[in-house]
Amino acid sequence: MRADARRNVEGIRRAALDVFRAGGLTTPLDEVARAAGVSKGTIYHRFGSRTGLIDAVVDELVAARIHAVIDAVDALDGPLLRFEQYLLRTWLLQYDEPAANDVLMRTLPDSEPLTCLFERACHFGTQLLTDAQTAGVVRADITPADLTYLILERGVIVRSCSRQTRADYHRRLDFILRGLRTHR
Repeated sequence: MRADARRNVEGIRRAALDVFRAGGLTTPLDEVARAAGVSKGTIYHRFGSRTGLIDAVVDELVAARIHAVIDAVDALDGPLLRFEQYLLRTWLLQYDEPAANDVLMRTLPDSEPLTCLFERACHFGTQLLTDAQTAGVVRADITPADLTYLILERGVIVRSCSRQTRADYHRRLDFILRGLRTHR
């Protein structure tokens, strides 16, 4: 690849990171092109598609954040704390990072890296749910599908209730978490 083509590719990547961080993965490619100072055709020429561009930036964009949530929760002790912290940190990540919200909502199911990231998060959450239910600290009637829908629903709420403050959002998350516990 020529030097000017490499500069174009790197400029598009940097612009995509900035634009997708601010507006999520569904932000029009016109905005990425404008931020990179290239045409939308150049993006397609260099990356093949929106999915190709997203695949090229996903690790830097959101994978590290989702892996950080998993790693931090994995280091905690106690099944209830781990389960609740996983949900809380995931929900707050959805609030803070529109692109992470798009990954967790499966906005782009054709992206293999995004699908792998989503599946890793789901598998980890399911294991935490199983551990918490085995310990008797989380309701036995909650299924892995329920857990997935709780994350999807939070994503929809984040998108549609943009005027709520982070503090109010966080306060409401506590209501949900308390409702998932067993009542002894």
